[in-house]
Amino acid sequence: MHQSRQEATTRLPIKRKGTTYVARASSDLENSVPVVIAVRDILHLAKTKREVKKMITQKILKINWVEVMHPNEGICLFNIFKADKEYILKLSPTKKFFLEETKDSKERLCKVIGKKVLRGKKVQINLHDGTNLIGDNKIKVGDSVYIDNSGKVKRHVVPEKGGEIFAASGRYEGQDGKIIEIKDKKVLIKFKEGSSTLELENIFAL
Repeated sequence: MHQSRQEATTRLPIKRKGTTYVARASSDLENSVPVVIAVRDILHLAKTKREVKKMITQKILKINWVEVMHPNEGICLFNIFKADKEYILKLSPTKKFFLEETKDSKERLCKVIGKKVLRGKKVQINLHDGTNLIGDNKIKVGDSVYIDNSGKVKRHVVPEKGGEIFAASGRYEGQDGKIIEIKDKKVLIKFKEGSSTLELENIFAL
């Protein structure tokens, strides 16, 4: 599963010149990093795809506490990735993905992008990285949740005036900011070097 190097998202920290094709994430091409690129090109723990496959066979690699099964599995923004150490996938102010080592991997940040009521009035929460969980009806689309390795919500964060956020798109993509005002799903945010209005869907409440 490949894509041309020129088609790959510019968020991938890879050289724009080189082999014609690069690995293609199995899902969410714009917002994830294939395991093979994470291990070989970002962490430099392997030199070839074959070596990455061997690490998978040895059950060394995990995404959100679940064993990786294929080198093209995608690591999404704020996912926890385990290799030699544990890391969180983040986006830098230069709009490039990077893996930051973490000592606290007991919970991960997710953005709520959808919800629906199931039989028995259970509420299914859909998260930005493709995972789902059964949650509280108080949790709304646009909110953030911190979940543990069992899929339980440990913290629920609502975007509100004065709250801290992370910008996932726009001029200040990859930067933290503070909410000044929310109106009609548009959020005015103060950043270190300026301010900008973003759609609610393009921020993570912290």
